Amino acid sequence: VFFGSIFMGAVHDFGALVISLRNKGRSIGDIAGDIINQRVRNLVLFIIFFELLIAISVFALIVGLLFHLSPSTVIPVWFEIPFAVLTGYLVYKKKMNHFVLGLIAAVLLYGTIVLGTYYPVRLPSFMGLNPIVLWILIMFVYCLIASILPVTTLLQPRDYINSHQLFIAMVLLTIGILVARPEFVAPAVNFSPEGAPPILPFLFIIIACGAISGFHSLVSSSVSSKQCESEEDAQFIGYGSMLTEAFLSTLVIIAVGAAIGMGMKNANGEVLTGVQAFTSHYASWSSAAGLSAKLKAFITGSANLMGSIGIPMDIAKTIMGVFMISFAITSLDTATRIQRYVIAEMGSVSGINYLKKPFIAGSFAVLSALALAFHSGTGLVQVKKAALVLWPLFGTVNQLLASMALFVITIYLIKKKKPFFSASIPLCFMVVMTGWGMVVNLEKYFKASNWFLFSMGLFIFILQIWMIVESLLVMKHSLGNEVVLELKPDLD
Repeated sequence: VFFGSIFMGAVHDFGALVISLRNKGRSIGDIAGDIINQRVRNLVLFIIFFELLIAISVFALIVGLLFHLSPSTVIPVWFEIPFAVLTGYLVYKKKMNHFVLGLIAAVLLYGTIVLGTYYPVRLPSFMGLNPIVLWILIMFVYCLIASILPVTTLLQPRDYINSHQLFIAMVLLTIGILVARPEFVAPAVNFSPEGAPPILPFLFIIIACGAISGFHSLVSSSVSSKQCESEEDAQFIGYGSMLTEAFLSTLVIIAVGAAIGMGMKNANGEVLTGVQAFTSHYASWSSAAGLSAKLKAFITGSANLMGSIGIPMDIAKTIMGVFMISFAITSLDTATRIQRYVIAEMGSVSGINYLKKPFIAGSFAVLSALALAFHSGTGLVQVKKAALVLWPLFGTVNQLLASMALFVITIYLIKKKKPFFSASIPLCFMVVMTGWGMVVNLEKYFKASNWFLFSMGLFIFILQIWMIVESLLVMKHSLGNEVVLELKPDLD
């Protein structure tokens, strides 16, 4: 997390943002066509579509689960939407100070957190549909609306309020760490947890957003570049945000590796502390499997830290629940918006002009994710299984996109005759780790006779090799041209 964010993730995010700013705010996948070639552009757009399809389905499931597990979060999360719309209106129409409005909105949001803690909202079953399934459907409708509205109406002001919420939560957690000083109850090293995949190469695939994530290049080039006031701001936005995310990742590690030792209930309702709390929750790979188990550890650990500075545990859990849901929704509607752009770009490539229309592209993005989530049925077990069916491929596909973005950044720097090792070194690392991870997964799927994941993984792996070969050929050609240009004055 520490070294990866500085030397890999921040370079990746910053580079994607700058290149997009210099190419009219186009996505990194679209720009790949100019910098590498059109074949790579088409391959990248397909892989981006595939990754976002998985992300939209799974994040909708995560939000549904969180609303069901933490009904106290419903009021504050949904009240944030009118706060955001009003903030956007006052900033852009009435020209009021955005910082002051953001603080006022954040204070109001925390007021609704207290309200939600005492008045939780539990969605009942409706027409035979489980409450979690209903939340998923509601989130799909919300995503469609958010993806086609002007960015200044909802998405940007809501994310702006979330940024205040992020910093407030990080400050509270940091103070909690300094006050509680929890001891790490997780072992420093455990190379072979029961049932777990090998730590290498998957350590560098699982961490993702805490160190480097291909999804960030999509956000940088598809959303952030369209809102960045000047190129000078790109370093603070692109590079600085990745360092901030690494700090957040560090707080998460402390929450699940140390703070759960301050007290955590097991399945029987017994409160465990110290090493016992950690080993009970993380006894094996399977015991910590599932979204609910993962989310519970972070929320409990974070609430323990906040509790050490006098915040009541119920309110602390609501704060962290709202924090997680808000950023899950941010990922969800941002992914839907980016998917809308990708579908429009695919429509432009294929000559299907009606796919360029925002409502049609947005509807296609939502309906394709809806089809994935509900293709096995509308029962909760069926929806969970369907939404997560492709999730095992998400990590490697995500880091494959990071590799592809680093290829684009590296070749761009070569063509501009600029030093390129800051991008090419992390590129080599990511290509090796991603390829290695995909080979290990393919072997596992083959031995388990999971032919669906095997065939999909093999297809992605072939595309990965194809893109690497195409990119290396362009890189070699660009380096060759650079040498000729450097030698020409001497030859003359």
